[in-house]
Amino acid sequence: MFDNLQRKLEKAFKTLKGQGKINDLNVAETVKEIRRALISADVNFKVAKEFTDKVLEEARGKNVLTAVSPGQLLTKIVYDELVLLLGGQQSELKLSGSPAVILIAGLQGSGKTTFTGKLGRFLKSQGKNPLLVACDVYRPAAREQLKVLGSATEVKVFSEDQSTDPLSIARNAIAFAKLNNHNVVVVDTAGRTSVDQQMMDEIAALKKALSPAEILFVVDSMTGQDAVNTARTFNQVLDFTGVVLTKLDGDTRGGAALSIKSVVNKPIKFVSNGEKPEALDVFYPDRMAGRILGKGDVVTLVEKAQAAFDEEEAARLSKKIAKNNFDFDDFLIQLQQIKKMGNMKDLMAMIPGVGSKIKDLDIDENAFKGIEAMIQSMTPAERAKPEILNGSRKQRIVNGSGRTIQELNKLLTQFNQMRQMMKAMQNRKMPGMGFPGMRR
Repeated sequence: MFDNLQRKLEKAFKTLKGQGKINDLNVAETVKEIRRALISADVNFKVAKEFTDKVLEEARGKNVLTAVSPGQLLTKIVYDELVLLLGGQQSELKLSGSPAVILIAGLQGSGKTTFTGKLGRFLKSQGKNPLLVACDVYRPAAREQLKVLGSATEVKVFSEDQSTDPLSIARNAIAFAKLNNHNVVVVDTAGRTSVDQQMMDEIAALKKALSPAEILFVVDSMTGQDAVNTARTFNQVLDFTGVVLTKLDGDTRGGAALSIKSVVNKPIKFVSNGEKPEALDVFYPDRMAGRILGKGDVVTLVEKAQAAFDEEEAARLSKKIAKNNFDFDDFLIQLQQIKKMGNMKDLMAMIPGVGSKIKDLDIDENAFKGIEAMIQSMTPAERAKPEILNGSRKQRIVNGSGRTIQELNKLLTQFNQMRQMMKAMQNRKMPGMGFPGMRR
């Protein structure tokens, strides 16, 4: 999302010259470049100007330590100001009420229904018993979409398919939640292609009737300043409590993310960067600022890994590695857990220093499918002991998986190398390994 902005900011920092002290003379051109970078990223002009004025004020006259260059010091100043611009600190959901009600609002196409399904999964992972409510009675298949999302994440969905009254549906859902011990109710409301009075009256009536603990406004990050203007209009009617940024994995310049907190003075609570149910992250201003400046986000990467990898499975695997019994069944489980973590390029960009180096890297997200197909075409005995694979067995596997003998031989070679490395390193931390499907 922020690739272009990141490159321009890096270029701006490199132009800073001078020794001993940052002053108006040697920082002025750099700050101009930073402002140009922000505006080209579709950041609100007023926000960009106020931001760079603060950077200049903070930087003026700063002494430069012997071990730190002027560019490094200004990077730190910009980082601190970015954190403040993005909200300062993480804002948690407030779940008061029995049940607690979360109202979801936004324009059609912003990703409201998909986010509602993801939020249900997130709440369930936090030990809650959520109920998703289908109150979008206008968009074709909106209710069915929410049911599919709920089924995929095993979260209950309340829907009255014959009703066209969102207020009645919501009230009945609250009654249902109380009877069935659902402690959080997430209400998916209708969107429109543009802001209109009917839409505003309907969502305002839902707010008045439900007294929600949270009203989350869902913003399509790819719409740039239009998203910020829409947020301002919704906020005047709803006084929403938080913002959700969707489609951060798209081809967007990032202006909405950098402008919206300053314009509406409401915290960003979640960011969504894909269609998968798990592709939802709590928003941390400091982590996002680090990613914008190419410093990575190791904390989020570790959290994703912890969420994807089962501790009992890890302990079992460790014992098998110690006995040199790691087989293709184990390998398949590891592949599936890695896939749960999300988009490979996004994950790699969280590693400090890697983001700018992989901007032109083509990572095939479907690369795992061929590997999985070959493993799944093996018999249980072949997965356990790949060394028994002879010519006829290999031919059967490639016929069943739609791959080639060359691809299978490459997989077997890489697997054997990995087993040898695991055996040699069983009592030490294993080094990182490349992902399949990566190429320049």
